[in-house]
Amino acid sequence: MNTFNYDEFTKRNSGYIHATTQDKIRNTRILFAGCGLGSGPVICAARTGFQHFVLIDGDTVDAHNLNRQFFDFEDVGMPKVEALKKHILRINPEAKVEVHVAMLDKHNAADLVDKVDVIFDTIDFVDLEAVLALHGNAAARSKPIFTAMNIGFGAGVLYFAPDSGHSLPAILQRDVEAAAAEGNLSYTAVFTRVMGRIGAHLDQQVREEVAKALTIMADGTACPASQIAVGSFSVAALAMAMMHDMLAGMEVPQAPHMVIHSFRNHVTKLVSIAA
Repeated sequence: MNTFNYDEFTKRNSGYIHATTQDKIRNTRILFAGCGLGSGPVICAARTGFQHFVLIDGDTVDAHNLNRQFFDFEDVGMPKVEALKKHILRINPEAKVEVHVAMLDKHNAADLVDKVDVIFDTIDFVDLEAVLALHGNAAARSKPIFTAMNIGFGAGVLYFAPDSGHSLPAILQRDVEAAAAEGNLSYTAVFTRVMGRIGAHLDQQVREEVAKALTIMADGTACPASQIAVGSFSVAALAMAMMHDMLAGMEVPQAPHMVIHSFRNHVTKLVSIAA
């Protein structure tokens, strides 16, 4: 019978991840809020050596998730957090994984943020209230938070450093106020404004698909946006590289600038999402 050994498990990280940073990774408690798009970063984190996880998501695995999310066909019908816990423990049987089969909201955000050192957010922006509650609590408690988007053949990641003076609620305040003044405080109204600022920096294909989705969603109709595996893998790689750099004490691009990488055009950009 094989016996798990953390040092052996992370042996090949040597040379790229300093021993001091690896120790930080080993002991850092990380919250993954949203385990659909978040499933890729979860698995990447587990393989990098993170072993203290708090997972929250109320959804179950569906067959249409398998084109890009890190689940297997046998997971279909399972709560996403339970399926991810299973996969984490298959990689590292000594990992500590706390799961919550629920949607993050303004009522549970504070307690979850209190449990961890780092937050990774891939909550569906459709739940604007939940997104703002998570980021607001992270800022109030001086916890670093990363948020990511699957962008076609690429990804975008924002890093909010503790006590930086920048938070997602603050950045979106003008958009929220403008939408409220128009009597339409919805995800679509707010996100359309954000996309108006960063759209010119995205691939044309992405702009077309996002516009299509927002048009359908304008009247409240649910619309599963087109997303592909390359985007999900990109989110996992980009976010984990930035998280490593933060723990290593290296310089990391910070919000309001989003790191956007396109494998369609093979370029990386820093794009401000601020109004």
